[in-house]
Amino acid sequence: MTKKVLKFGGTSVGTVERIQHVANIIKKELETGNQVIAIVSAMSGKTNELVKLSKDITDDFNKRELDVLLSSGEQVTCALLAGALINLNLKAKSWLNWQIPILSEGDHSNSRIINVNVSKINEYLKEGVAIVPGFQSISKNGDITTLGRGGSDASAVAFAKLFDADSCEIYTDVDGVFSTDPNKVPVAKKIEKISYDEMLELSSLGAKVMQPSAVQTAMMYNIPLEVRSTFTDRKGTKIFDQQNLDYTKSVTGVAYSKDDAKITIIGVEDKPGVAANIFEPINKAQINVDMVIQNISSDQKITDITFTIKRNDLLKTQKILKENKNINYQNITFNDKVSKISIVGAGMVSTPGVTYRMFRGLADEKINILAISTSEIKISVIINEENTLNAVKKLHTIFDLD
Repeated sequence: MTKKVLKFGGTSVGTVERIQHVANIIKKELETGNQVIAIVSAMSGKTNELVKLSKDITDDFNKRELDVLLSSGEQVTCALLAGALINLNLKAKSWLNWQIPILSEGDHSNSRIINVNVSKINEYLKEGVAIVPGFQSISKNGDITTLGRGGSDASAVAFAKLFDADSCEIYTDVDGVFSTDPNKVPVAKKIEKISYDEMLELSSLGAKVMQPSAVQTAMMYNIPLEVRSTFTDRKGTKIFDQQNLDYTKSVTGVAYSKDDAKITIIGVEDKPGVAANIFEPINKAQINVDMVIQNISSDQKITDITFTIKRNDLLKTQKILKENKNINYQNITFNDKVSKISIVGAGMVSTPGVTYRMFRGLADEKINILAISTSEIKISVIINEENTLNAVKKLHTIFDLD
């Protein structure tokens, strides 16, 4: 008997009709003799609706109460799906996170699952389907906590590990992971197999198919994943260890993000400790810094430092820099009209010339590069936002992904 964790995202359960369709998917799994734990998200748009309600009261809504509010979306889906399965004459039961319980640590809105009591659900799986809300957990103090955006993916992977499941399938509204966003580049192709490393890079760099922390957990515990469509019977994208893949292309996918902002501090002293003084208060404010570039000083006295952050952290970062008395500078420039374009592929490691081909392709489109970041399997550049689509299409073509 195979034990499966099936996760259904918001679009998969976005209407009653879709929830009934999901119930039939689960029914087919049961008919083949599988045990099923279904992890569900809130119905599409419900979380945003609940966030708006909190903002109608105040932009600084209490974080504990916000977690209580947001967790209600998944509870609705759990009950509806359990009811749909029961209506098909199947045994099913919805479980709220405190009934299991799903234990976590960390802050409200950004907690992390550390343990799940498996005994009750394992016993129930002998009878029927366990429907579990994703995205949420219980703190050691008994408070409801949430796992951040996309947290239902993290819930699914955690359950796959803790319940020793044979597989973890992520159901969504697309056929799998694509070489780039198929809504923007219609010639994008589904990737049949991809490594954890590549998936982690793509999800971190803008591809919204899976939450990065979920991929990281799957990689840590070697949990095979499959991303597939709720609405077709086609096979999805399998995600597993890099050793099981044969790379015929240097680049696997092109990702983009419009969530970034670029900051340049002009005319800072070129001496030890200046960079630390710049980034220390930014770090204390828990603002994530991505790319960092320091120009070579011509006189060994004055230089410029450029770095990127998430766009929604720009105002906070501006305030921190202006209040920082430990640095001297001539000027600071801010640009929130930029995008990050990235190519990802484990095949880069053994393929010379990838960097040149990327830069030449962007130059041919007269796209200026504002910042560069590299690792073994990815190259990211910051460009002006208006050039995003042209850049993605060009790179998709020159790396033979069309």
